[in-house]
Amino acid sequence: MESGNRFVSVDEHHIDPKWLIDPKQLFVGPRIGEGAHAKVYEGKYKNQNVAIKIVHRGETPEEKAKREGRFMREVAMLSRVPHKNLVKFLGACKEPVMVVVTELLLGGSLRKYLLNMRPRSLEPGVAVGFALDIARAMECLHSHGIIHRDLKPENLLLTADQRTVKLVDLGLAREETLTEMMTAETGTYRWMAPELYSTVTLRHGEKKHYNHKVDVYSFAIVLWELLHNRLPFEGMSNLQAAYAAAFKNMRPSAENLPEELALLLTSCWKEDPNSRPNFSQIVQMLLHYLSTLSPPKPVVPSHVFRSENVVLPPESPGTSSLMVVRDDMGNTPKSNMENKPMGFFFCFNQCC
Repeated sequence: MESGNRFVSVDEHHIDPKWLIDPKQLFVGPRIGEGAHAKVYEGKYKNQNVAIKIVHRGETPEEKAKREGRFMREVAMLSRVPHKNLVKFLGACKEPVMVVVTELLLGGSLRKYLLNMRPRSLEPGVAVGFALDIARAMECLHSHGIIHRDLKPENLLLTADQRTVKLVDLGLAREETLTEMMTAETGTYRWMAPELYSTVTLRHGEKKHYNHKVDVYSFAIVLWELLHNRLPFEGMSNLQAAYAAAFKNMRPSAENLPEELALLLTSCWKEDPNSRPNFSQIVQMLLHYLSTLSPPKPVVPSHVFRSENVVLPPESPGTSSLMVVRDDMGNTPKSNMENKPMGFFFCFNQCC
């Protein structure tokens, strides 16, 4: 993958020994998330509470090779990007199955946090503070030549005290055909930069040339959502929103916002990617705006997740793949089989 003049160098076949986990010390508990190609479980590794992502290998030889390549690229990127606003990466293994182990975040996804706040909006200081966390994570990724390409509230998790946001899921942080990405992540359209798609690309699955500025556009849509606590392109389907942004140059309204924030939004979602600021500039703009505010009052949503799990320290690299899923009472759903941790091999055979 390329970002400017930087490239991500990946060993397609081997995990660095210092990140290789021992599956015999991995215990898997309840499932907390699921995607097209992986499932995520709450578990323990060496007595630490962790999130365990188990990647499906696929059925055909071509599918297996593709998923293994994607897995190895993700692991390589996770292990080389340290930042407090990226979820902590603990290790991985390829055998007997492909596994990524990360810290377990207990604050839920930014999507759930916003839904629990509605119809109220976040205090400006809280919204911009969260945006600053996101911008700093993206600044770090881009400095390492990594384009995330799937920046949206579902891929942003909160710490247990719900004061810090961390970026997760580097599963799409690589160059691949656009149709593969859209098939796996249809909900992404609403936040996706217009240059990532066209009717020709969708039809033929051709590669589309773009750069790291696609993440800046997505950041603007997330920031708008933080400031308004409303779904961007409200009243439109995901496809309608994508069409309106790409072919009608439509954007959410930046009216009734402070001038600095309106300017930031409109510059980040400009049609010409080269006219958008980079994340270093965005961080400085957000810091300047925060300096003009008086300290915000703490805002806590109606549902606060509770757990006996210990939150791990944030100063480490990595990312997780899916958000923690909790029920309305803040509990992790458990089946009878999932009431207590079990050995890794047993759990994989039973629930994957």
